[in-house]
Amino acid sequence: MQSIKPIKLTSYKTDTSEPLTSAEMGKLWATYMGNSMAKCILSYYLQHVEDADIKTLLENALKLTEDFLRITTEIFIKENFPIPKGFGEEDVNLNAPRLFQDEYYPHYLKYAAKAGLSIYSVGLPLVYRKDVKEFFTYCMTSTMELMDQINEILMNKGLTIKPPTIPVPEKVEFVHDDFLNGYFGHVRPLHALEIAHFYDNIENNVTSKALIMAFAQVAKDEKIRKLFEWGRDMTATNVQHYMQMLHDENLPSPSFLDDLVTISTFSPFSDKLMLFHKMDMFSMKIRAFGNSIAVNGRHDVGFLYTRSFMQIGRFVEDAAKIMIEKGWFERAPHAVDRDKLENDK
Repeated sequence: MQSIKPIKLTSYKTDTSEPLTSAEMGKLWATYMGNSMAKCILSYYLQHVEDADIKTLLENALKLTEDFLRITTEIFIKENFPIPKGFGEEDVNLNAPRLFQDEYYPHYLKYAAKAGLSIYSVGLPLVYRKDVKEFFTYCMTSTMELMDQINEILMNKGLTIKPPTIPVPEKVEFVHDDFLNGYFGHVRPLHALEIAHFYDNIENNVTSKALIMAFAQVAKDEKIRKLFEWGRDMTATNVQHYMQMLHDENLPSPSFLDDLVTISTFSPFSDKLMLFHKMDMFSMKIRAFGNSIAVNGRHDVGFLYTRSFMQIGRFVEDAAKIMIEKGWFERAPHAVDRDKLENDK
């Protein structure tokens, strides 16, 4: 497995006098915040890894993370944009005992890479400045290259299963009156898109559950620990419902990863980093549920996702309140408060 080479953006030699738009600012800011956190996490993971292939995977991911941070920092400096505080050495203890087994790392990297791709794919159509557009294109292509490596490791080491297979249709068909049924009458089998999103949500959430279980195990603040425990239990319940949907169709699903968390209670990360991480990733789940609802037809499936959506929203709000209370919630670039300007005269 070869290391991913850092990009060299030729566009920095062109005229970049054009100011950043709100979309460009916001997505660059989110990229910096996420990757400053990822640098802490990956640096710690690399202190506790024995498998040579998985170590190379972590090294490649860290190289990308550092490159993304370098490029966003260069853009911010050129624009006299204050460098976000994000996360740093004070948020990670590299000497902390092992919290995860090696086999967990590829699952985590896939979980994080999906979140990154979500930021970049939404950002690309909204950016116009050449250097920013090149940067997000690089983010997309290099993260996809990393994703290929992650999937290769997961399959070659027998750490995952592919999405379920279903028969190839024999002919073109159109839906009937029972298409939307979910509780009453004849309930049709899940179609391919519904199956794909159940698989995706299970894959994401078994990784998320193991992570938040580990965070609950090591969190120092009791309020934060209690929130993590609630998030862990809520995630477990949701995953079991998603798995049951596939099992009812006699289809396999990814399994839980809880056994890949060690019994260590010594935290490698600050409570601030862990809380931000789960708030951020649970926010990503909201988008995933929205995408799942968009391709769904059955009433029971829609209700299941809507209930999960509401629970996730509550977790994110509770996490945000603690972040604000602790003075940890860094503010994203924002529009001018015209009313405040007038009142401050």
